[in-house]
Amino acid sequence: MTTFTPQTDAAGGSLVLSALLAALPLLTFFAMLLFAKAAAWKSGLASLAVALLVAVLAFDMPTHLALLSATQGAAFGLFPIVWIVVMALWFYQVTVLSGRFDDMRAIFDSVGGGDIRIQAVLIAFCFGGMLEALAGFGAPVAITATMLLALGVPPLRAATAVLLANTAPVAFGAVGTPITTAGQLTGIPATQIGAIVGHQAPFVAVFVPFFLVLIIDGMRGIRQTWPALLTIGAAFAVAIWWASAHFSYELTDVVASLVAMAAAVILLRFWRPQGADEAAERLGITPSTATNDLTAVRVWMAVMPYVLVVLIFAIAKLWTVGVDVPAALKATDVKIPWPGLDGRLLDGSGEPVAGTVYSLPWLSSPGTLLLITGLIVAVIYSVFTANGRFSLSVGDAIAEIGRSFWKMRFSALTIMTVLSLAYVMNNSGQTLAMGTAIATVGAAFAFLSPVLGWLGTAVTGSDTSANALFATLQQTAAQNSGLNPELMVAANTSGGVVGKMISPQSLAIAATAVSMEGQESKIFRSVLPWSIGLLLFVCTLVFLQSTVLHWMLP
Repeated sequence: MTTFTPQTDAAGGSLVLSALLAALPLLTFFAMLLFAKAAAWKSGLASLAVALLVAVLAFDMPTHLALLSATQGAAFGLFPIVWIVVMALWFYQVTVLSGRFDDMRAIFDSVGGGDIRIQAVLIAFCFGGMLEALAGFGAPVAITATMLLALGVPPLRAATAVLLANTAPVAFGAVGTPITTAGQLTGIPATQIGAIVGHQAPFVAVFVPFFLVLIIDGMRGIRQTWPALLTIGAAFAVAIWWASAHFSYELTDVVASLVAMAAAVILLRFWRPQGADEAAERLGITPSTATNDLTAVRVWMAVMPYVLVVLIFAIAKLWTVGVDVPAALKATDVKIPWPGLDGRLLDGSGEPVAGTVYSLPWLSSPGTLLLITGLIVAVIYSVFTANGRFSLSVGDAIAEIGRSFWKMRFSALTIMTVLSLAYVMNNSGQTLAMGTAIATVGAAFAFLSPVLGWLGTAVTGSDTSANALFATLQQTAAQNSGLNPELMVAANTSGGVVGKMISPQSLAIAATAVSMEGQESKIFRSVLPWSIGLLLFVCTLVFLQSTVLHWMLP
C-alpha cells in the first residue's frame, strides 16, 4: 500500500526555495484574478492544476493521492459549504417572493423616524448584518445599496457606506461558513475559532455606525446622532461577543442584528436626533411625508422568519433538556473514510492523519436547518395571505431552490475548486513549507497574520475562500513560531473581513447596485483608506492579544 508523509523540503534543502515553489498555486490564483482578469472559478481551476503539478513533481506526492485529495476537497466544498450558502440565499428569497420583504423596508422607515442617517445605519449595518448571516456572497451589498439609493443617498456615498458596513458581519456570514471551513481544515474546533473572532470583531463593529454617518453627513451628523450610533454599535458588539462564545457562532450575525435593531427601537422611543431635515437638505433629499400602513400583524409576518431561524438553530445547537438535540443531530453525521486516501497519508510519527475521513452532516448542517426553517416559513406564508398582496405557495418556494442553485453555480464552482486546492496543498506539504518559512519572522508574525486573510479576501471576494487558502498555513506558522494557533487562524478570519470591501467582486456588485458601472475604480479609491486603516487596527489588536492582552481570549 502506497503511503505518503508531507515534507517541507522540495528544493534540495533550501526552505526559502521550497516555500516559493509551494506558493506557486496561490500566485497563479492571484495573477489570474488580478492581471488576467479571469473569473474566480477559472482562476481556481488553473491554480488547482498548478498545485497538483507542484505536489507531484516537487513534493513527491503520488499522483493518485494528490488527485484523491482534490476530490475530497471538492466534496467538502459542495457539502456542507455550498449547501449552506445556497440555502441561506434561498431562505432570503422566500421572504422576497412572499412580498413581505417590502414591509421590512417600511419598518426601517418607521423605526428611523424619517432621519435618513439613522435609516442608513439600520439598513446598511443592522439589516445588512442579517443578510450577511443568511445569504452572504455579495447579497447584502447589492440589496442594502439599492435601498440606500432609494432613500436618496448619493451613489458614491451609498456604495462606500454599504461596503464599509459589510465588515464586522463577514466573519460569521452565511451561517458561519468561513469559521466552519477554518475548523474543518485545521482540526481546531470551529466553536473555539468563532469565540476568538467574537473577541475581535466587536472592536470593529462598535465604530462602524459612526463611520457610516461620517461618510453620509460628516462630523455634524455624528454630533447630532451619536447616542443612537453608540447604542447600535455597542449593542451589536456585545451581542457578537455573547453569541459567538455562549450561543452559536453560526447565528452570531442574526443575534447581533436583532439585538442592535431592538436597542435602536427602544432608544428612539424616548430620544430623537436633531437636524434630520437639514441633513436631508444637505444631501439634496426631499424629506418624506408618506405614511405607511403597517399593522402589527404585517410587522410580525415580516420579522417572523428571522425569529424562527433563531429559535430552530437554538434548539438544534443548545437544547439538552429531556433530549440532547445537538448530540442526536450529530449522531446522524455519516463518516466516510475517503476511498483510496484514508490510511495512506501519514504524519511525522508514521500515524494516519484524521483529515482523510469525510463527514457528511446531512441533517445537522446549518444548510439543512435553514431548509427546514424556510419550508415552515413558506407554509405559514401560504396559509396567511392578505388580499392576494402577500402570497406564496409552497410549490413556488421549493421551485426557488433550483433557481438559487443556478444563481450560485459559478460561486459554487469557485468554492469547490478553492477547497480542492487547499486540500492538495495541505496534504502534499506545500502549506507546511510556506508556514515553516513564514514562521522564521518569529513573534512579528502575530502582527502580520491578519494581512494574509485581508489579502485572500481582497483577491477572492470571500472570507471562506481566504480561510480555505490560508487557515492551515496560519496554524503551521503559529506552531513553529510558538504562537497560539487558534488565535492566528481566527486572525485570518478577522483580517479577511476588512478586505472584503476592496475585492473586485464586492466593488462590481456595489457599482451595479448604485448605477456606477465602469466606475469601480472611483469606489475603490473611496473605500481603500478605510480598509487599510481597519487592517492596521486588527493587526495591532491581534498582536496585543498574543502578548499583553492574552487574558481576554476565551
